[in-house]
Amino acid sequence: MQQLSEQEQIRREKLTAIRKAGINPYPADLFPVDHTTVDIKKNFEEGKKVIIAGRLMSRRIQGKASFAELQDSKGKIQVYFNRDEICTGEDKSKYNDFYKKLLDIGDFIGIEGELFKTQVGEMTVMVKDFHLLSKALRPLPLPKTDKEGNTHDGFNDPEQRYRQRYADLAVNPKVKEIFVKRTKLFNAMRNFFNEKEYFEVETPILQSIPGGAAARPFVTHHNALDIPLYLRIANELYLKRLIVGGFDGVYEFSKNFRNEGMDRTHNPEFTAMEIYVAYKDYNWMMEFTEQLLEHCAIAVNGTTEATFGQHNIDFKAPYKRLTMTDAIKEFTGFDITGKSEKELYEAAKGMGIEVDDTMGKGKLIDEIFGEKCEGNFIQPTFITDYPKEMSPLCKEHRDNPELTERFELMVCGKEIANAYSELNDPLDQRERFEEQLKLSEKGDDEAMFIDNDFLRALEYGMPPTSGLGIGMDRLIMFLTNKQSIQEVLFFPQMKPEKKPVELSEEEKAVFKLLKDDNIHELDRIKEQSGLSNKKWDKAVKGLRKNKMIEVYKEADVLKIKAS
Repeated sequence: MQQLSEQEQIRREKLTAIRKAGINPYPADLFPVDHTTVDIKKNFEEGKKVIIAGRLMSRRIQGKASFAELQDSKGKIQVYFNRDEICTGEDKSKYNDFYKKLLDIGDFIGIEGELFKTQVGEMTVMVKDFHLLSKALRPLPLPKTDKEGNTHDGFNDPEQRYRQRYADLAVNPKVKEIFVKRTKLFNAMRNFFNEKEYFEVETPILQSIPGGAAARPFVTHHNALDIPLYLRIANELYLKRLIVGGFDGVYEFSKNFRNEGMDRTHNPEFTAMEIYVAYKDYNWMMEFTEQLLEHCAIAVNGTTEATFGQHNIDFKAPYKRLTMTDAIKEFTGFDITGKSEKELYEAAKGMGIEVDDTMGKGKLIDEIFGEKCEGNFIQPTFITDYPKEMSPLCKEHRDNPELTERFELMVCGKEIANAYSELNDPLDQRERFEEQLKLSEKGDDEAMFIDNDFLRALEYGMPPTSGLGIGMDRLIMFLTNKQSIQEVLFFPQMKPEKKPVELSEEEKAVFKLLKDDNIHELDRIKEQSGLSNKKWDKAVKGLRKNKMIEVYKEADVLKIKAS
């Protein structure tokens, strides 16, 4: 049994009282809502009858009357409870006992009422009747406002907010705006593609081969087939199979999974959009990407401009273009053209970049660019023409066989889009996969697998195609000025929540003494505890096991302190 706080216990007692009064605190029947708070404020009419529902967020009880605040999915509105309006007969218990004594902040209630304006002109609902729709057993972490208007005890701790997003959304209304904008972004992108008659599809999440990207996959086992399966790291190879099958343009918003590190811009589960269009190349795709992002920025924020941290960025087309070779040369003075793996390794090491023997040419170049160049690109910039070793699924550059026809779009030092002229030569693709296999054997656990079925598909013939991938989570970060990916995910991945430590009475007594006493001589604390030797030893052992205390020696005196 979890230990309940005083407020939680009181709410459970109220729940029992509500049930004893014959009221169902969790009714199953429909409540006939016909207005939202936004509807009321937009089309206000004095005396109009309305039925609304939402969460009780505050109230000021003054005898037989009470002003309260109701919050629904659209916003908040003031409601006015008057005992004689609600209880028109002799029995006043619905107001006196039920409303005043058994309802709490956070409860969901339904209200039937009439609209009026107070003396100060605030739009308000006069409550004619109300119904409890759901009793809240845990108090909301609501901020408190003092007489001067200062807010205290806000629900601001990021870890708590991400773990309890439901509470975050209930008490921090601005958080909801981020996710409204996120949905606007998806809708805007989907409409942009649909108007061009590209086809939205779905591809497998459980895959026999984790293809389409260089990343470490999550692995599971399918019992019935007795085979390993992998959570999707990318959907690229399946979408290109559909181009082989005859679609001219396909796209998918896909949940991808990568078993890698977590930081402010990476979550192990993330959303990507990938689109593939036949008979196009990466030059066409650059212009297409500019038009797409300009359209999306306007749809989300009403302007092409956005603020991200200290930077003002503009998604209005066109964007600057720079080759990867020139970018590395500009910021390091080193020319990667024609360099061997050994030369790249030594150059990276000389720049203070952490490298190891498992890295091939592509990985080394990627590390140099990531460490020395990425952070310099604030405004949207296309980095083009990547070395072949970095792009095993990309068509060889038409003018330079050492390069590929690839670009990445950089914004504020981060990649948000990646695109190719897709490799459609099955023999060349097989050679590239085999090179990846060598890297895997060398110890690179992010190297690509050989997908023989995809190679078979290419052998049937794939027309010239360009593909684009966009990290949707990262893009919405830029459009909402959020520095952490966890702010734009409803339920980001978190470390396991620490369970509260359950202490014995003896352990609690010792720990309290350590907290209250500044002199932590072990013998003195032991004497103050009044515990027998056996109970003392057991209490100290338990506290040490839970890493709550530390026993140490100082000047030959044993001391003990809280960790």
